[in-house]
Amino acid sequence: MTDAEKQALKDEILRERGYWARFHDVLLERSPEFLKAYIAFQAAPSRSGILPRKLCEFVYVAIDISVNHMYDRGGRRHMGHALDHGATADELLQVVLLTAVVSGRQPIDTGLDILADELGTPEADIRGSVPVLQQGYEAYGNAVWDDGPLSRKDKELIALAICAAPTCLFERGMRRHVRGALDAGASPQEIAAILHLSAAISVHTCTIGIPGLDDVLNNVRVESN
Repeated sequence: MTDAEKQALKDEILRERGYWARFHDVLLERSPEFLKAYIAFQAAPSRSGILPRKLCEFVYVAIDISVNHMYDRGGRRHMGHALDHGATADELLQVVLLTAVVSGRQPIDTGLDILADELGTPEADIRGSVPVLQQGYEAYGNAVWDDGPLSRKDKELIALAICAAPTCLFERGMRRHVRGALDAGASPQEIAAILHLSAAISVHTCTIGIPGLDDVLNNVRVESN
């Protein structure tokens, strides 16, 4: 790749992603073709026009700050991008709260499924056996699902993204929120774009790993204790 082509690629990434990071620099020098493929993959959902850019940023916020991932810098970056695309403080707050609720369901739903299988008992019977637990579970979810500025469809799509992220892959939640999104009027194309956005956090392997590799190649090592 020529210097002019590399500069054009850098300009494209700055335009699409809104920032330039160290891992971009290393890849531009060592593997520009991979960097070119990366931006095509990352930018596809927003370029397609299937989802509003603000919703794309909400998805990035949610999957970055989820307890399954906890990528603080990315969450903060995409909160800023969301504001730039017209998000309100109340919308961003609901994204944060929705993410907490969706993540909180995962161990309960999965664990009770296993317990029901082991006991040979319907899960509903187990849930109902301790009313205070079930009431708390329901109240925690209802606090964000029933109110707030986001539409039901947007909530379902964001929840789907959280469950579908590579750091989670919670199949029961994915099925629940695919159905919920369809019922709320989402198209198959919108759902496919959400899944693509979720998969995009795989690049955080490069965000962390490429600078680390560059350090090691330049003899900057982790000290042994």
